[in-house]
Amino acid sequence: MQLTKRLGLLAAAAALTATTAVFAAPTYINVLTGGTSGVYYPIGVAISQLYGQIDDARPSVQATKASVENLNLLQAGRGELAFALGDSVADAWNGVEDAGFKAPLKRLRAIAGTYNNYIQVVASAESGIKTLEDLKGKRISVGAPKSGTELNARAIFAAAGLSYDDMRRVEFLPYAESVELIKNRQLDATLQSSGLGMAAIRDLASTMPVNFVAIPAEVVQKIDNAAYQPGVIPAGTYDGQDEDVPTVGITNILVSHDKVDEEVAYQMTKLIFDNLDALGNAHAAAKAIKLESAAENLPIPLHPGAERFYREAGVLE
Repeated sequence: MQLTKRLGLLAAAAALTATTAVFAAPTYINVLTGGTSGVYYPIGVAISQLYGQIDDARPSVQATKASVENLNLLQAGRGELAFALGDSVADAWNGVEDAGFKAPLKRLRAIAGTYNNYIQVVASAESGIKTLEDLKGKRISVGAPKSGTELNARAIFAAAGLSYDDMRRVEFLPYAESVELIKNRQLDATLQSSGLGMAAIRDLASTMPVNFVAIPAEVVQKIDNAAYQPGVIPAGTYDGQDEDVPTVGITNILVSHDKVDEEVAYQMTKLIFDNLDALGNAHAAAKAIKLESAAENLPIPLHPGAERFYREAGVLE
């Protein structure tokens, strides 16, 4: 009788173990992006759809204020993958308080360098703004306060010998709201940091005549940050833009944190590079993502899972 009871208890324990295995805890993968009218969001949605292939994964997408908020959320464990500008990632790692980081964010780990953001300064043609100097006395929006875009604006204006005090009015608004105010003649210009072909600027350029303001290479060279490199908005990127526009290019980085499981991070990285065509279909900016350069010149350590993928792919020794 005692033996029968013991066997019954063992059988019940085995059944409980099997049931627990079947109902394993899900793996939540929250992808932190930016505003819904920017480039991070559609690419983030496409990535989250790919992550549905990971066993027990529960992917989701969160629209945010982009780089600075994303990095702080990752440090707090409130996301598993985030888009961020390279200069913001470096500032986060080093704890640059003026950039929005009260302490060094040492939990951050890189997944991949992706495509460049380009600083795009666009003004209504009727404002007469054609150069950075022309922004003096005008009304401009520079992105949400201490967002990656707004930090870019501060750096570029300082290099050009300008400050917010030179402007008639400065608004701190995201892409879509900035464009709407230009359409309504309530703003003269906006500075946006985004991939090429950004929806809000496409909308503006198709609605009214606009000027794209050049950021000359000599201004870029005065910015004391290696993340800022000379770039070009190619002619024809937007309606009415018939010439190349010199500007600033800044690498975007996909970032995770050290509490994300190595195997999950490996799968997250692999799915991105196995499906680059799908990401390019989500937004043309993603067509610039290249496996060969994804692990180069990163300001933070690679996640061990991402590092394993790159070694297997032959792009890291």
